[in-house]
Amino acid sequence: MDAAFELDARLAADTLPVGDLPLCRVLLMRDSRYAWLVLVPRRADMVEVSDLDESERATLWREVDRAAAALRAAAPCDKVNIGALGNIVRQLHVHVLARVEGDAAWPGPVWGHGAAVPYDGGEAERLVGALRGLLEV
Repeated sequence: MDAAFELDARLAADTLPVGDLPLCRVLLMRDSRYAWLVLVPRRADMVEVSDLDESERATLWREVDRAAAALRAAAPCDKVNIGALGNIVRQLHVHVLARVEGDAAWPGPVWGHGAAVPYDGGEAERLVGALRGLLEV
C-alpha cells in the first residue's frame, strides 16, 4: 500500500491487529464490552473519507460491508453501528461495532461511555482468530 502509512499511536495502543484487506488495516478494539472493529485505510495523511479517490472510497465501503458481515458472524448482535468520527484521532478510520440490546451503552453511543474493559484471557485472541478466518486475512 502506501509506503508512508503509519498507524496512529492511539489506535495502535487501543487495538489488536486482525489483518490487512486490500485497502484497510483491520483492528479489534481492546474493549470486551463490544465486538468492535476499526478499519484504517493504509494511506498517508488521510483525514476524511473524501480524501480518498473515488475508487478507494468504493473499496472502503466494500471492506466496511465485509467487516460488518464478519463481525455479525463472529459476534451475533442486534445492530451494527458504522461511523467515521475522527474528533480525537484525526487519521481516517471507520468504526464497525456489533451492538446488543442492553450492552453497556445501549441505546446510546459507545464513545465516551465508561472505561474500556479488557478481554479475559484468550478471548481477544479467539475473536481475532475467528475474524481472520471470516475475512480471509
